Amino acid sequence: MTATRRRTARGAAVATAVLLGGMIPGAQAASGMQEIDAELAYTCALPEGEQPVKVRIAVKVPESAQAGQVIQPEGMALDLTLSEAASAGLAGSGAATVGAEAQLSVEVAQGDQHARTEWVGTAAEPAPVPEAGELTLSTAGSVPYVKPGASGDLSFKVSALSVELAVKKADGAPAEPPSLSVQCAVDADQETTVATVGVDGGAETPTPGPSASDEWPDGDEEQGESGAPEVGARAKESVSASAPPCVGDPMNEDGRDMVAYVAGYANVTKLDGATKFPPACARIHTYDGENYVEYPYVHAYLNAAIVLDYRGKPQLPPTTGTFLTFGFMPTTATLEMTQIPPEADSPEDRNVVSHGITDLLNGGFTKTTTTVDMDFVLRLYDVKVNGVALDVGKSCRTERPFRLALAGLGTWDAEKGNEGYTVVTGGELTGSVTIPPFKGCGADEDLDSVFTASLSGSPGFVKQIQGAPCVPSTGSACTPEHQPQDIPRATR
Repeated sequence: MTATRRRTARGAAVATAVLLGGMIPGAQAASGMQEIDAELAYTCALPEGEQPVKVRIAVKVPESAQAGQVIQPEGMALDLTLSEAASAGLAGSGAATVGAEAQLSVEVAQGDQHARTEWVGTAAEPAPVPEAGELTLSTAGSVPYVKPGASGDLSFKVSALSVELAVKKADGAPAEPPSLSVQCAVDADQETTVATVGVDGGAETPTPGPSASDEWPDGDEEQGESGAPEVGARAKESVSASAPPCVGDPMNEDGRDMVAYVAGYANVTKLDGATKFPPACARIHTYDGENYVEYPYVHAYLNAAIVLDYRGKPQLPPTTGTFLTFGFMPTTATLEMTQIPPEADSPEDRNVVSHGITDLLNGGFTKTTTTVDMDFVLRLYDVKVNGVALDVGKSCRTERPFRLALAGLGTWDAEKGNEGYTVVTGGELTGSVTIPPFKGCGADEDLDSVFTASLSGSPGFVKQIQGAPCVPSTGSACTPEHQPQDIPRATR
């Protein structure tokens, strides 16, 4: 269906825009707001195969603005209507309710200058799965601001959509798997520009493209070229509903044992897609460190062991990913990543190494580099190809363990405090993984070569976010139940 747009009559000037609950420096009053209400047709790769999904986008943007003025979209709502076949597939899998988070890619363009951002909507509460008919999932969320650096029409054009579904049974317990990652493409022959804002010259100054700072959105958004519209940051929201139990032991009084949530994405290079892993529980044990002075620097080394814990097993929560295998065939599989834990109290097998360097002559500025090496085995099950179940047996897995190598960089100074990653503060870890060949795939025929050709080799990028750890013995960053307060959101 072609996108439509309607404008309200000009009214009194609106108040200064608000972003993420705080005032935006330099924001100016807009002349009026236009209400955007667009409906577009998407095709999504679901377990039942490719399915049509209707996407309705509602948001308010200013009718006009000045160059250098912040433009703040408001009241964004994103509704997804799944087909009857897709809804029936969820019901048939035992799902009673479905929660949703939708991430819509939006290109902001002025002439040949452009930047990319993400509009994220989260369902306020899970939607019941109907016995028959379509299923509508209603989400809402904050939209990053845009600041044009020059005059000329500023357009908002939507493109790819990814949807994370949190599936629960009738008793409220998470289904197996508890989440489903769905990738969607906008159908061709539609108008995908949903809004246009006229920008006058004003105090026109060249605006640099977004930089890797707090003003650049979370995720892997591309850097805009020089002169591109500046795009603001996205709100950091809680995802506690999808987090598994992660209870620490308050009786361990030495402070060395912590628990933390981790979440992230893993790219599969051959499939040109990414799988989202929902929040997982990580148990962290720190060992004695080593310090020495090399004036004016103080070196501090820390070793730790991180072991995952999902229902008592050292693994990530199972997750379902759907991709277009070979570029056109929708293939769905549940991925089970099981960790081979490091040997307890064995120095050579501790999987976290952290090295901090403090500059005594530079206000105590500290730079910390951390590496985390984790060994895994990947198992696949519940595989469907274009909606048709493919029996891969119960032992379709990588033929040998493989290593996930992650690294993080953290800094501290008196002005900014902690930034980046350390074991004791959390933060972003990035790295890569190369998946080995598969074995044991196929109940009636040997499918090892199929999965090896589709998934193995070609290092894939991995990005994990660790939340601030809970120290149960002190209650630091803990809930009353001795679980981590900080539940991170996976970002690409």
